[in-house]
Parts: sequence; structure tokens; C-alpha cells
Amino acid sequence: MIWVWKRHPPQQLRATENGGPVHISAKWKGEVVIRERFLRYALSDCGECFGAVFCADIIMVRKKRTGLPSADERSQSQQETSGGGCGRGQPHPAERSVPPQQQHGGGGCQWGRGLAPRGGRGGYGSGGRGIPSSAGPSRPPPPELHQAIQVPHQQPRVIPSQPTPSEESSTVSHQFEKMDIHDGADPSEAIQPSSKSMRFPLRPGKGSTGTRCIVKANHFFAELPDKDLHQYDVTITPEVTSRGVNRAVIEQLVKLYRETHLGKRLPAYDGRKSLYTAGPLPFLTKEFRIPLIDEDDGSGGQRGEREFKVVIKLAARADLHHLGLFLQGTVLLADPFILLIWEEGSHWVRGWRVGAVSIKVFVPTQMGLSLNIDMSSNAFIEPLPVIDFVTQLLNRDVTSRILSDSDRVKIKKALRGVKVEVTHRENVRRRYRIFGLTSQATRELTFPVDERGTMKSVVEYFYETYGFVIRHSQWPCLQVGNQQRPNYLPMEVCRIIEGQRYSKRLSDDQIAALLKVTCQRPHEREQDIMQTVHHNAYHDDPYAKEFGIKISENLASVEARILPAPWLKYHDTGREKDCLPQVGQWNMVNKKMVNGGVVNNWICINFSRKVHDSVACRFCHELAQMCHISGMAFNPEPVFPPVTGRSDQVERVLKTQYHDAMTKLQPQKKELDLLIVILPDKNGSLYGDLKRICETDLGIISQCCLTRNVFEMQKRYLANVSLKINVKVGGRNTVLVDAISRRIPLVTDRPTIIFGADVTHPQPGEDSRPSIAAVVASQDWPEITKYAGLVCAQAHRQELIQDLYKTWQDPVRGTMTGGMIQELLISFRRATGQKPQRIIFYRDGVSEGQFYQVLLYELDAIRKACASLEPNYQPPVTFVVVQKRHHTRLFANNHRNRHSVDTSGNILPGTVVDSKICHPTEFDFYLCSHAGVKGTSRPAHYHVLWDENYFTADGLQSLTNNLCYTYARCTRSVSIVPPAYYAHLAAFRARFYMEPESSDPGSISSGAAAGIGGMGGAGPRRTRVSCANAAVRPLPALKENIKRVMFYC
Repeated sequence: MIWVWKRHPPQQLRATENGGPVHISAKWKGEVVIRERFLRYALSDCGECFGAVFCADIIMVRKKRTGLPSADERSQSQQETSGGGCGRGQPHPAERSVPPQQQHGGGGCQWGRGLAPRGGRGGYGSGGRGIPSSAGPSRPPPPELHQAIQVPHQQPRVIPSQPTPSEESSTVSHQFEKMDIHDGADPSEAIQPSSKSMRFPLRPGKGSTGTRCIVKANHFFAELPDKDLHQYDVTITPEVTSRGVNRAVIEQLVKLYRETHLGKRLPAYDGRKSLYTAGPLPFLTKEFRIPLIDEDDGSGGQRGEREFKVVIKLAARADLHHLGLFLQGTVLLADPFILLIWEEGSHWVRGWRVGAVSIKVFVPTQMGLSLNIDMSSNAFIEPLPVIDFVTQLLNRDVTSRILSDSDRVKIKKALRGVKVEVTHRENVRRRYRIFGLTSQATRELTFPVDERGTMKSVVEYFYETYGFVIRHSQWPCLQVGNQQRPNYLPMEVCRIIEGQRYSKRLSDDQIAALLKVTCQRPHEREQDIMQTVHHNAYHDDPYAKEFGIKISENLASVEARILPAPWLKYHDTGREKDCLPQVGQWNMVNKKMVNGGVVNNWICINFSRKVHDSVACRFCHELAQMCHISGMAFNPEPVFPPVTGRSDQVERVLKTQYHDAMTKLQPQKKELDLLIVILPDKNGSLYGDLKRICETDLGIISQCCLTRNVFEMQKRYLANVSLKINVKVGGRNTVLVDAISRRIPLVTDRPTIIFGADVTHPQPGEDSRPSIAAVVASQDWPEITKYAGLVCAQAHRQELIQDLYKTWQDPVRGTMTGGMIQELLISFRRATGQKPQRIIFYRDGVSEGQFYQVLLYELDAIRKACASLEPNYQPPVTFVVVQKRHHTRLFANNHRNRHSVDTSGNILPGTVVDSKICHPTEFDFYLCSHAGVKGTSRPAHYHVLWDENYFTADGLQSLTNNLCYTYARCTRSVSIVPPAYYAHLAAFRARFYMEPESSDPGSISSGAAAGIGGMGGAGPRRTRVSCANAAVRPLPALKENIKRVMFYC
């Protein structure tokens, strides 16, 4: 028997089944099965209560009720409520239980030596937080989440909605009632609760800290249409994957039938399955036959014609009044597809220019629906003969030599998906799409020419059929068409078609050239945006008129605040013991690192042929002196003088020099602290190979320096390198004065750990390489400047971090638990002597469409990891998403006012916006925490998805802004909060640990092996099937001494 408590009579309870409501009323007879491993709350119809609270893996409601609860039930409910046994402060014992399989060795805790289990929430008291009175905080506590019992059939969990003040106060006076819950539900009968029933935290008011100002945003207010919007499902047969073809079909349909069958409506189509109209069409469902003439292929012959069957069926009608209330912040959006109309139907507001596109998306904001317009640049493939393209790609003349395997892989990646046209047929210009290269040279390729299987070589065929002599027969052919029936085309007969966007990875030189051409100062970008608005002339656009859309032609004026920079603490032996940054930057002059690291034994290896030994020696001496001046204990003399090595023998050189150094140090019981490496300016894979060998094989901290910087030997550069070396060997550069004086709310009052997490995905075109997840966590408190990092490989383009929490079976000890969160919590305990009593989790790289999915999965993993360490250990969590890939830009209200812009013309660092262009109801804000260097600054967007620490707007905004001044690699504030930045760096570093890029990614046997390069104690490497069912090669493990420091800096 498991008790289920609810806040209102049963007629107000609502569960969900396949996304729809299942009402349970007092007169309802029958049974409803709810199967959920971590179901907490079901929304109520009245909208004023929490609904029911569930805590079980598989629970079944088999309650055949014909009236109100019995007297026994009511008395039991009153007894439990008044006795404090199951109130908000002290949940029922069934809720607080932790399954045996999640305890280490069947009981106790997994924290390590000297830490005994403690009762209560997070180990700081058994009473919980209790129910606040009406005079309590303006934003009451959300419902608590606790560990759920694991079963073989795992399901996603529903996380509770956060209550409003009226909800919280109203629940105190209600009596709890109970319902009978029985185990043994059939999983096949499960009702899956929808994530739509979950609410993100409401905005806890707007911030007030800082100097108020006005900024302009590239948002344009859009008036809601006064017409009814209808959504229709579209089915096109035969089905095609190209949106362009689908749009052409619907465009032809509108051209043929708009005045008749469509009732003169002009529909908006998303290119896939949805079509929208301003008012109803004169039918509920209708079938059309649409002829479509193929594109001109340049052959000069008659173009083919295809017929498509199009079925249009009414799907839904949008409630625009409800949308208006949502934008005013008075209700939650019940019809999410309304916003989809504007996002998917916005293809009619597009504008192009050379090498750039204006991005336009409708977004819901506090000022209503707004059109976000921005300029975005892209690289396009130069229309060249394929031979010339390959020559440029490989950066050498290879027409007279056979291609190597690495050359083939590089060419294949660059040309896959590219459209070409043939040039050997005079006026015929047939077009094809490349999908691969042949493994054989052109001169070796043959194919059947008749039904008898007569074979002919490609060289002979082209000479006999077209009179074309193939000169580069040693090169492979392009494979075009499809893989079932490939066609072979020699490279020299193909030319790349103009106007194709290049989506592959750009080289460093290409990126530099692109930035140089497209970089725009703020006032230039603002002018381009305004020109786009005037050019598009929305007031004359047929779609705008059809749907009744009116768009402002003025940039939105937004109230903003400039948060003050924090004071930074440096060592007391320096001339300047603390520092107040000016306009987001400062320097190390007259300052010493607050905690200098120790480097007693170091060596230098020079892989650059341009740098002579004397230059290398002088550079090392200058660097050692700078480290000493900055506050490190740095031995000026290396173990032996700098040595020169060949870059094509990096592994042999590194291992030889490491062995020689250790042979000299080990008799003295010393270790090698640092390796300084001088690299060529263009070093290819040398940097990655070096980091992989040092960090996963030899266990050496390394610092790489490019040749040009060695020759220039600038003081600023040496100072920055010394900052990186210090944190790599375990030191601290600076700390916040407010941190060490315990003046940061909700951080320094009790042990707090701050996480950063990110997932980096392979470049487009790399179809089988895994994604890399990285999680970092602070390891010092209250300073919060040192971060340990863990990395793992997971399925291709999988955004959810799979190894936050994991279990496996040990033959001797049974069910074991581990994962990245658990390891970092243990590491924090060992470093500080205390367990975290608060968790702040900054998650990078999540789009709005993934918010629910990421929160449901990753918050659950955090909960499980905490509970696996100690029974009832559930520290409150704040989960914040950090977004940089958005198109909101902020401009100074007056570009000529020197007091409102920095030296680059951008808004001042610390500028925060939490009104007007932000979400109508949820807790989010834009923060430009850095000073611009070049181009237009992009503010970071922070969106709070879960908040059990009850941050105020000022509290979270100030914390985030202040943390941006603690970034270890430079003396500038950075654009995103450092934990998220470090996670990105760690994930990027881990890419070097994988197999070299020169090998063509091959298929591996099914099943995914997840490898974590993390802290010890995570359990053995194991093979598991990821949710994407893709094979993943595990990363090599980091050496123990590497794990403890910020190796990724």
C-alpha cells in the first residue's frame, strides 16, 4: 500500500493520457492506471492547486468511488496532516525511502572517509523548509523531488509545477485525503504524463541593482491579427524530403485553385506537414492532383512532368484571444502550435544579400509578439572545376601524384552533398549530387554496358562516347546519383554549381577571412537591420495583408541596467591587494596571484624548425621570470636545456624526453611538473596529438606556445600564459572579494557547488563521430574559482548527457552507481571537507525545443546521484540554461555617447535586460557581461528551468555577472558564465582524445561504450546501448594527476 496525498477533492484531479486529460470525478467509476517512475504532480482543472502527489515507480489507482471520501479516510488524512508526518516539511516515510540498490554496499554513504550520513534534506536538519506563512517570501517553495524506486521499465519523470503564492497559501487550510494505491500495474496499460503539464519557474520580479539606462534591441513589435487562424495537415504523395519541392507543389496548388477551391485564401506553408490560413477553407478535407514540371537541367531537351496527390485536412483552430492573454502574462499557453504558426510561417519575411541572410523569427515577449531580425553571414562554395577545388583544399598540386588515404577522406568530407554539373557534353549541363568517392582510381574502374555483362572501363567509355581523354586517371571518380545505382564521373569533367552554402568545418585561415569580411560594428549592424526592414515593406506584403499582421518599423527601446563590476582579491604581497575592473578589463601590473602554484621541475620541447635553441632558451627564461613576478614559485632552471624534436615523431619525442627527465628526477623522489612546448604556427594535428599523449598517456601538464609568439615575446602574452600555467598546476589567479568575505547570497552562507555542462557535436558531414559531453564543478568554497572537469563520449548528436548518473552490475558487489555528478560531488567533499548543501547548474547549448527534455532527464540524474551518496541527501537545485546561439542584439541608445558605449562601440559590460523582450512569465534575462573587442557583442541569454534555492532576479543576475570576472585564462570578463565556458573547453579538448581525423569513420559493432575521462571510482568501462542506438568508442581515461587540475585551460 502506498499513500497518495492530494490537495483538493478528487473531482479536481487531472492526469494525462497520450497528451489529453483524464478527469477523475467523485461520481466517476472505473480505474485508471498511472505508470511513472517519478511522477510527482498532476495539474488540476481548477488551476489553483497542486493536484495529486505520487511517489512510486508503478502505481495503479483502482478506486471505484461513488461519493466523497469515507470518514476513515478523512480522519486518517487529518491525523497525518496535523501530526506533521507528511506535510511539506516532513514527507511521508514512503517518500523518503531510498532503495537498497542505490546505496553503496547495501547501506551507509559513499562520500568517503570521515563523512557520516546525516538526516534531513541535504544533511542540514530533518525538518525541511516547512510551509511558509502568508507573510513569507513572494515566491513560495516548489514541491520537493525525492529519489524514486528503480524498476526495469524506466519511464521519463514528470517534474512538478512551481506554485504561485495563492496556491501555496490555499493548500494550508485544505485537509489531505488518501487514495488506495496498489502495485502490480501492467506497463502496457500505462498512462504517460505529458511534459506540457510542467511549468518553469515564474519570474520572481524584476531586478533593481545597477545603473538604469535605455538600450535598443533588434525586436520589432507585431500586432496580433484579428482573424481566426486555422491549421491544416498536408500530405503529399509521392513523399519527398526536399522542402523546396514541397513548397513548389503547394505554390502550384495555390496558383491553380486559390480563387476557387481555396476560397481566395492565401495559405502559409511550412514546407513539411502544416499549412495555415486566416480563416477557414471551404472544406474539412480535400484531395488535389497537382502537376509539377521539373527544373531545367541544362540539357536543352523537354522537361519532365510529375503529378503529386495533395490531401489537405483540417487539424485545429487557433485561439488568438488565449495567445493574447499569454503574451500579457496572465495565462499559460495552452495551444503551443499558435507560436509555431509564426515560427514556421515566417518564411515569407526573408531577405538576402551577398554572402549573408537576414534571420527573422517571431518570438513571444513581454511587449507581445515581436519579430526578431538579425544579419547572419555564411560561407559559400566557390564555383570552380572540381580539380581546382581539390587542389585548393589540399593546398598543393596533386595532379601528378596518387592521393593518400588521408587525402581521400578529406576530399570525401568536403565534397559530400555538393552539387556539380558536367562540362564534357558541350551544351548539355546535367546536374548531380556527390555522395562519395570511388575506392579505385579512374583507370581501374569498369562497369557493365549490356545485359550480357560486357565490361568497359570508364576511360574507354568517355573516349568512345564523348571523345574526351581523361588526363588524371590516377584520381578516383566522384560517385553521384544514389548508392544503389551509383554513376561514376571523373573529377575533371565536373564543375561545382554556384550558390551552394558550405556547411562543413572551415579552416583557421578561412574563419579569419570570413570574420574580416563580415565583422560589423554595432552602428553598422543596426543600419543593415533597418535597411532590411524598410526593404521588406511588410505593410505591402501579401502574406502580411492576408493574415492581418502589422509590424513596427522601429527598434524596440528597452529598459536596461548596468551591473557594477565586482572587486577582485589578489595576494597581499603585491602592491595592489585588490582590484576593481574598468569596462570589463584589468591587468596584472603590481599584482600577484592570490594562490601561486609551484613548478619546481620542467622541460621544454621545440617542434618548430624556425626557432633556434638560443631563442627557445631566452623565451623559457622570460616566461619563468613572468611566472615568478606574478606570484608563482617557478624554478628558473629546467631539468635540462630545451630540446628540438620532429613534429612527425611527436609520440616518440615526448616519451623519450619524459623518460629522460624522470630518470633524472626519480632518484630524488621528484615529479615532472610542467612541459613547455613550442609549436609551428600551422601545426595541423600536432597540437591534438600532443595533448592526447600528455593527458591520457604520460600524465604531464603541458603549455603550448606558437612560434610567432615566441619571437614577439610580448609582456602581455607572457602574463596571460602565466595565468594559464598557474591554474593548470593547481593555483588560483584571483577570487571575488565578496566570496571570501561571505557576502554572496545563496552561495557563501553554506557549502555550494556550481556545475557547468556542455555537449559539443561533430561538424556537419561527420555522420558517425560521437558527441562529447563535459561537466565541470567548483572544487573550492567559498572561493568558487577551481573547477574539476569530466568528459565522456556519447551517441552522435545526442544532446542529453548520458553519463550524469549510471548504474552497472558488479559480479561481487552487485548493483553499483556512479557517473559524472557523483564523482564531482565526492571530489568537492574531498577538496573542501564538506558536502554541498546547494547545487547551481549552468547548462550550455540547449535550444528552447529541448528545455523540457533536458530538464526532465538531467535533473533526475542529479537527484539520483545525490541519493546514491547518502539516504535523504537532496540539496536544492537551481538549473539555468545558458544560450549564445540566438539573434537578439542590444545597441546603445546613442552611439555617440561615450558614457554608454565601450571602445568598440558596444554596450557596456554588465548590461542586463529582464523586461520587454524577455519571456512574458518565466525567469530569464539577457546579460552582456563582457566588453566588445571586434564586431557587435552578443549578450548571453539565461533561462531558469528549475529553482529550489529561490533566487531573486538581482541575486542570480549579480552572481552570474560577478562569476564572469573569475575566468582564469585572461584579465577580462567573459561573455558566458565561466563554468559553462570551462565545460565547452573541456569538451573541445576531449575531441583530440579520439581517433585521428585522417581515418574514415568506420562502423563498429552495435552497442555503445561510454568512456568517462573523469575522477576515480566511477566503475569499470562498460558497453551500453545509448538512446540513439549508435556505437560509441570510449575515450581514453585521463591520468589521475591531470584530473585534479584545470587541464583544459
